[in-house]
Amino acid sequence: MNGEASQAARWLLLIHQLPTKPAYARVKIWRRLKGLGAVTVKNSVYALPSNVETREDFTWLIKEIAELGGEGFVCEATLVDGLDDGEVRALFGAARDEDYAEVAAAARELSARCSSSSRAELAGPVARLRKQLDEIIAIDFFGADGREPTEGLVSGLQAELQREEEAMSADDSEGLPTGKLQDRVWVTRQGVQIDRIASTWLIRRFIDRRASFKFVPGTGYVALPGELRFDMFEGEFTHRGDRCTFEVLLEEAALDDPALAAIGEIIHDIDLKDGKYGREEAAGIRILIAGIASSHNNDSQRLERGAAVFDDLYRSFSGKQVSI
Repeated sequence: MNGEASQAARWLLLIHQLPTKPAYARVKIWRRLKGLGAVTVKNSVYALPSNVETREDFTWLIKEIAELGGEGFVCEATLVDGLDDGEVRALFGAARDEDYAEVAAAARELSARCSSSSRAELAGPVARLRKQLDEIIAIDFFGADGREPTEGLVSGLQAELQREEEAMSADDSEGLPTGKLQDRVWVTRQGVQIDRIASTWLIRRFIDRRASFKFVPGTGYVALPGELRFDMFEGEFTHRGDRCTFEVLLEEAALDDPALAAIGEIIHDIDLKDGKYGREEAAGIRILIAGIASSHNNDSQRLERGAAVFDDLYRSFSGKQVSI
C-alpha cells in the first residue's frame, strides 16, 4: 500500500477480548500482533494497512483468539474523524523506529567488538541480527526513518566480515586499488536518500568524474565484473562500523579536504542519527534532502537536485568553486 496515496487509506481493524486466564494468552496474542506489525489505535483495537496478506494474517489471528477462549472480529475502514491517516502512519513509523533502534544498538555493540573478536565469533550474532532486521523490514509498511541507517550498520558489519573472509582465503590479494577508480560503473540501491545522494556527488565531483551510475533493488542483485557497489550489502564501499558510506569513501580515496570532512560529519549525523558530531547544519540539510526525495521519485532527478545542495555546501565551507 502506498503511504503517499492521495485517496483515503483503508485500514484493517482487529477488535478483540480475551479472558483473564490463562495469563499466557494475552502475552501470546500481544506477541503475535507485534510480529505482524500491528499498532494500537485504541485499547484492544489494532490496525494494519489493508491488503490481501494483512487480511489473511488477521483472519488466522482471530482463530487463535477463539481457540484461547476469546472473541473478536476484523473490519475494514476508512478514517472519518479523530485519528487521520497521517497520524496512524506515524504510529507505525514510531513502532518500527523503536525496533530499528534496538537493532542499531546491537549492531554498534558488535562493531565495537570487531577489532578484538574473530570472524567465527561474530558470524553467528551478525547473521541473527540480519534476520531480525529483515523481519522488521517486512512489517515496515511506510518506510520508517530508522530503516536506512540501521540497514547500513548491519550491512557494514556483514561487509566487514566478508572482507575478512576474502583476506583469509586469498593472502596474496591486495584488495581494490584506490588508484583505479576511474571510468567505472558505480552501483547502489534504488530510492536514494541522504548518504547515497551525497556519496554519488562525492564520486562524481572528486573521485571519478566520468562515472556512470546504476540503481538496483536493495537485495538479490549480482554485481557484474568491474562494477563498484556503494551503500549496499557486500558493497566495496559501504557502512563500516559507525561510519557512513560517505565517510568510508573519503578515507578510501584519500580525500584530505577539511570541507569534505565537514560535509561527512553532517551526513553522518543525518544518516546514523547518533549525534556524534553535533553538526548544527544537519537539521537544515536533512529537511532539504527530504524535500527533494518527496518531490522526485526518479533517482537521477534526486541526484541532480541534491548535487546543487552539496555544491553550495562545499563552497560555503571552502570558498572553492566546484567544477561541474
